[in-house]
Amino acid sequence: MNNNCNVKETPWDGLHEECGVLGMYDFDGGDVASSIYYGLFALQHRGQESCGIAVSETNGPKGKVTSYKGMGLVNEVFGAEEIKGMKGDIGVGHVRYSTAGESTRENAQPLVLNYAKGTLALAHNGNLINANELREELSQTGAIFQTTIDSETIAYFIARERLNSKSVEEAVGRAVRRLKGAYSLVVMSPRKLIAARDPYGFKPLCIGKRENTYIVASESCALDTIGAEFVRDVLPGEIVTISPEKGIVSDCSHCLPKEQEARCIFEYIYFARPDSYFDGISVYESRIRAGRYLAMDCPVDADLVVGVPESGNAAALGYSMESGIPYGTAFVKNGYVGRTFIKPGQSSRESSVQVKLNVLHEVVDGKRVIMIDDSIVRGTTSDRIVGMLKEAGAKEVHVRISSPPFLWPCYFGTDIPERQQLIAYNRSIDEICQVIGADTLGYLSIDRLSQMVDGLPICKGCFNGKYPMDPPKGDIRGNYER
Repeated sequence: MNNNCNVKETPWDGLHEECGVLGMYDFDGGDVASSIYYGLFALQHRGQESCGIAVSETNGPKGKVTSYKGMGLVNEVFGAEEIKGMKGDIGVGHVRYSTAGESTRENAQPLVLNYAKGTLALAHNGNLINANELREELSQTGAIFQTTIDSETIAYFIARERLNSKSVEEAVGRAVRRLKGAYSLVVMSPRKLIAARDPYGFKPLCIGKRENTYIVASESCALDTIGAEFVRDVLPGEIVTISPEKGIVSDCSHCLPKEQEARCIFEYIYFARPDSYFDGISVYESRIRAGRYLAMDCPVDADLVVGVPESGNAAALGYSMESGIPYGTAFVKNGYVGRTFIKPGQSSRESSVQVKLNVLHEVVDGKRVIMIDDSIVRGTTSDRIVGMLKEAGAKEVHVRISSPPFLWPCYFGTDIPERQQLIAYNRSIDEICQVIGADTLGYLSIDRLSQMVDGLPICKGCFNGKYPMDPPKGDIRGNYER
């Protein structure tokens, strides 16, 4: 998002998504805040650092927006009193994990902007690669920024274009022409709910309906949570305008030819909840397929297949189904470890991994175990988990990864570190295997990725360095400490 970001060390050496968005418009005039609250619960896995909700009454004073946001999980930030005080039949919500931009309350979303034409509230998932130049352009014309996130740049451009546009959706269309990178947006104006997805379709965005209420959400699982039915995905490059007068209006003038689209494959491998569908593909089924392909391409004789919770479980089941080796549960995950916990001092022997995971000794003792995980980033977590299995009595630990090796950073909303911090950088698979202490190691072939998603066009940049657009010359994501 910009050069001021500093992604903090986390207690879990995994990848993080940037955020989740949700918008809602009740044409019958009912309050939407409580439903947005529960929808954000379903999207909590996409961001645990901050969250917020902004609502407005379409029949009330024009331009009046009630918003509340803060640092923490959804149930930490919002109580009954906060939700009760948010009156409005149209609203947007957001959960955030910072891949760029400091983790502060000021950077929490939705952003609410008051400008010459009224107000707008915006929630954004993604990462712009030209955010710095756009920000500089706006600064030269007098813009004063309150945050360090590129989402504010998007909001400013929409507000500026609105001065010369007939409608807010036209202003959104003009603004997104200036954006390069990944964005799934939900914009609330006084009388309309607008959704926009970048032409490559990096991040998911879908539309749902519950009686006379329309919902836009990052994932379909949020629709299920609030009792809404899935209508369809927002197409890559599409701008959707929702209003009582016209229902759903589509603008596909920004869409690319289908073969140029580039969905983030890690939505299927790791980020999205397994009960979500992303552009017609079941996330759960894609992970089952990944496990099956691993069993076909990287077989090994063993007694048990286990998954590292949660994203490794479906792939482990797929491996078991294909290989005929029994599937088992080897790990107990502590579900009460939130965003952070008190870190032990260096002299302490507690491991942050063991705070989150514990091994069922009786399951693995004396067994040859195949351990399935979604990825290896720096290798420190894999090292510890393999060690935990062996300490619990596993005779052999064969690691299989349901993605190819990370060799390149990501600039589109995933916090994959610089190349020098990646364990696969300048190491062979045998060398990585030695580092993590496994008996054997196998990765999913890069050629299998498209098969996982029925041939949908995907971005493989973090695996092969071939991005759908030219990456920035400098690392706009700042300093990654993970």
